[in-house]
Amino acid sequence: MDPVTIFERIKDAQANNKSITVLHDFFIDRIIKINNIDEFFVCIKEKIKYGGGSIRGIPTTQLEGGNAVNIAYFLGKLGFTVNLFTITDDTSHMVLKYFFQNLPKVKLHLSYGKPGYTTSLEVYNHLDSNIMISDVGDNLDFGPDRLISADNKEILNNSDAVILVNWASNLKGTELLKYVFKNSSKALHFVDPADIQTRSKEFCLLLKDQNTLIDILSMNENECNSLLFELNLQNLILNKEYNQENIKLAVKELAKKLRVFIDLHTRYGSACSDGNKVFFAETLKNIIVKNLTGAGDSWDAADIIGHIIALPPQQRLFFSNAFASLYISSDDRKLISLEKFFEYYCKIYNKDKK
Repeated sequence: MDPVTIFERIKDAQANNKSITVLHDFFIDRIIKINNIDEFFVCIKEKIKYGGGSIRGIPTTQLEGGNAVNIAYFLGKLGFTVNLFTITDDTSHMVLKYFFQNLPKVKLHLSYGKPGYTTSLEVYNHLDSNIMISDVGDNLDFGPDRLISADNKEILNNSDAVILVNWASNLKGTELLKYVFKNSSKALHFVDPADIQTRSKEFCLLLKDQNTLIDILSMNENECNSLLFELNLQNLILNKEYNQENIKLAVKELAKKLRVFIDLHTRYGSACSDGNKVFFAETLKNIIVKNLTGAGDSWDAADIIGHIIALPPQQRLFFSNAFASLYISSDDRKLISLEKFFEYYCKIYNKDKK
């Protein structure tokens, strides 16, 4: 499908006021960019040896983040109507409202609580990895009680998609999932659990028990490996040398065993499967990486749009890879727009066709 047709479908979805509900987490992210992790650890050890001190010259930024906030932001930047349910305290309330002030189609539904705080170490000489050190705050206590008003139920009931993310940080995540999906029968139900390593058994039980409520399970390779390990599929784990065939086999076997449709995004490519058919799209090459934190959220946002406008699986994966590549190569996420993405997508689409 050519870019013009795809973006006409997006415009049609917006004209028909397709509504997406996203919940639940909000984090303040402090991002530390490290070009050489070995040298960084040497500096830390030296400072410890001498009783502490400053390591200077390390680029850092502070951003509004969290999976739900990021996804809502990307969807808003692409012109979609979004209802974001999350938490803020007195200080972060104004921060979040300011962050979304130029996105009038993103409606904020805020309940009181302490947001999470994450320090993200973005490491650029180890396969472009990011390690997040988090205080999850009151994100761990976001249950159905925060959504019981008649207005909130109406929002869920009228949603075309409901996106529940960061289940792993929320001790009430299972209750929340059941509540929002049972109260949004017309919607596409999309789950991205975040890092489930310490709760993989519980999440497997949830999937087996509630797979009829979940339409799409989105994961990265870390979460995929946690499920493979929990289901005694260790022979399929994506190790350092994994390739396209490993990715396709892993996602297909997981989808078959869990009986849920899976979208998987990795550094080498993305894949999806219903346990029968499997599709794969390679990650774009020669991308200058400027951002890592939020990359998976950008992929999820595009993937959700791809599902809403009914892109065929192969094209949806390529479309999502393209948007994630635009994000990670951007100097500032505020510069992203539907028009900029269309221009970028046309360029890589035409290059891919040559």
